Amino acid sequence: MGLTCRQKILIAVLCFTISIIGFMMRLPSVFRHMDKELHALFYFMAAAFLNFLFAKTNMIKHVVIFIALYLFGVAIEYAQGYSNKFFRKRIHGRFDPEDIQSNLNGLIAFSALWLICTVGILVYKRATVKNKELQ
Repeated sequence: MGLTCRQKILIAVLCFTISIIGFMMRLPSVFRHMDKELHALFYFMAAAFLNFLFAKTNMIKHVVIFIALYLFGVAIEYAQGYSNKFFRKRIHGRFDPEDIQSNLNGLIAFSALWLICTVGILVYKRATVKNKELQ
């Protein structure tokens, strides 16, 4: 028995709410030297999570997830910059275009892996169907 669409959406909303809170907080000093790598890793993992949850091997859903995550990353960067003005004290860093580029790098890396796996799955399914037809 799989998850219903409503359950999947609820899980995704819960995870992204936690992500927003996490992105709005200041990164501990231990991790500041690898900020860009953490951005790329987060977006790689977020893309993997959402694609396994919703897209499977559907290219259109994959593209929608890619675009949504990219826009989410841009929005978070603007929100971080705005939050410093809104609260009139520095609660986070600044808007950083390099973070957006790192987010995009993580999305592209996952998309390349997803594409290879999806093509492999589709080729395997076609080969299986042909073998059954020949028997």
